[in-house]
Amino acid sequence: MKVLIIDDDARIRELIRMWLVREGLEVFEAENGRKGVEAHRSCPVELVICDLIMPVQEGIETISQFREEFPEVNIIAISGGGKIGSASYLAVAEQLGAWKVFTKPLDMPSLIQAIRDWRLSKNSD
Repeated sequence: MKVLIIDDDARIRELIRMWLVREGLEVFEAENGRKGVEAHRSCPVELVICDLIMPVQEGIETISQFREEFPEVNIIAISGGGKIGSASYLAVAEQLGAWKVFTKPLDMPSLIQAIRDWRLSKNSD
């Protein structure tokens, strides 16, 4: 299964990548929403992990675009919150169709368990 990590912080992308590769997933990366959408167009994925506060194209716009153009893709939104706190951004992400939301700093075991649960549900379909 293919996963796309969209986050402007290279350290966060690398951390998530390490955990996902250990899970046997094929991982792609993008540093903003625009590049993430382009990456998905050239190599479609089943799951996107998307930060919400990024330059060029932020996460809320990216999630909206994925929901409109690629409704079959599952999305996990992540956010450290910026000036107004992560809860507000993550609530909007859920309203737009994010399957799961996580605050930064990430609880990696919880994120990995959510992805395992998602994989199990995909395999049982």
